[in-house]
Amino acid sequence: MTEALGAEGNELVDGARPVRDEDAFDVPAVHAWLRERTPVPTNPPDVRQFSGGASNLTYLLRYPERDLILRRPPAGTKARSAHDMGREYRIQAGLAPVFPYVPTMVAHCTDQQVIGSDFYVMERIAGTIPRRAQLGVDLSPDQTRHLGFTLVDTLVALHQVDPAAAGLADLGRGDGYVERQVSGWSKRYRKAKTWNVPGAEKVMAWLAANQPADAGNCVIHNDFRLDNVVLDPDDPLRVIGVLDWELATLGDPLMDLGSAMAYWVQADDDRAFRRFRLQPSDAPGMISRDEFVRYYCERTGRDAGNWAFYEVFGLFRLAVIAQQIYYRYHHKQTRNPRFKNLWLPVNLLERRCRRIIRQA
Repeated sequence: MTEALGAEGNELVDGARPVRDEDAFDVPAVHAWLRERTPVPTNPPDVRQFSGGASNLTYLLRYPERDLILRRPPAGTKARSAHDMGREYRIQAGLAPVFPYVPTMVAHCTDQQVIGSDFYVMERIAGTIPRRAQLGVDLSPDQTRHLGFTLVDTLVALHQVDPAAAGLADLGRGDGYVERQVSGWSKRYRKAKTWNVPGAEKVMAWLAANQPADAGNCVIHNDFRLDNVVLDPDDPLRVIGVLDWELATLGDPLMDLGSAMAYWVQADDDRAFRRFRLQPSDAPGMISRDEFVRYYCERTGRDAGNWAFYEVFGLFRLAVIAQQIYYRYHHKQTRNPRFKNLWLPVNLLERRCRRIIRQA
């Protein structure tokens, strides 16, 4: 069963499944901690785990009249700056008054004695989340195309947020974002490399030699994709939520666009690339990567003339993310079978990077 039954048997939460043994936590302890901070019933909640995602863990806390979401880090070795629950909580709390697509934050826990790690709890945004193979709603090709442009508008709205108005002016490190990203992701790849993936030295050298100056400095999501948005259940052409702010920061908006397009597998892509798609961006009628980028530039006035760099960076960054997750599986830091073959898309993404470089 892939859904959690509602308290009164009339609502399902797609993607919520029984908690994996290795990801279980002390539910009564969390419940007791929550009761001191927000109104919840006497009895502990029913808990399910969302199957999507491969980094921070996400759980549904189902009370009779209230659904909450808990986010916590995974077990195993973590990058020094990754899995910062306080930072993720702060970003969404700051954005709420100026970007009406973030969940309502409930509380952040720094007491390691509760479940052994930091975590935070937020309200669930009830709606439709597109999944890997389907949008989750019946849309005509024209409606799907409209939804594609709505997604672009949502990303544009985020990039227009004033960081100071959100209390996030100190979130990033200022100028030099592109250089830091190229250097940082290259170091991460070398550190996480295993015997069954390519060295990618030519790709990393090309990125280092062809990096442009920063195109701006704004709030960026860094994981903007279809399965991280929530659609209005009554109007599925309207976005009502953006989820998974783990990687958000202040940085170059075109780098954010490149990262988003790395996930954007379209209908005319080759079979191998489509096999590893994580979102239904190839649904009939959906806009293409070129249309997404062109419309974004029209709405923002930004110039993506050096698009090959941003495209290669996005694909390489995605390869590094996949490899870091596979590294955990390879070294038995997780037993999740979903991660067993992640070395395959790493190879595929590296080859795609080299092909774009040759064409450029």
